[in-house]
Amino acid sequence: MDEQHSQCSPCPVEFTVNMVGGKYKLVILHKLSIHGVRRFNELRKDFPNITQRTLTRQLRELESDGLINRQVYSEIPPKVEYSLSETGKSLHSILHQIENWGLNYIANNPK
Repeated sequence: MDEQHSQCSPCPVEFTVNMVGGKYKLVILHKLSIHGVRRFNELRKDFPNITQRTLTRQLRELESDGLINRQVYSEIPPKVEYSLSETGKSLHSILHQIENWGLNYIANNPK
C-alpha cells in the first residue's frame, strides 16, 4: 500500500465499510436495488431471522446516511415505503458485483 493512502483521513474504504457495515445493511440495499420499493413488513419477510428492532435500526442508519428514502403515507393503517436514494442507486453495480462474486464463490467452494 502506498504511504499516501495509508495516511489518508478519512480512509475511503473504512468510511464506506462503516456506512454499509452492519449485519443486514448490504442485503437491505440489495433487496431495494432489486425490488425498487419495499414496505417494512416485506423487508421483515425477506429476513425472517431479523428482529423488528434491528431492522428499524438498520433502516434508520441507512436513511440517516442518505442511502435510502423513507416515504410515509397519511393512511390508516400507516403505510411506510423504503427505496434507494440517488446515492443508494449509485451502489447498484457494486451490489451486483458482490452478488456475482458470492455466486461464483459458492459454486466453486461446495461444502
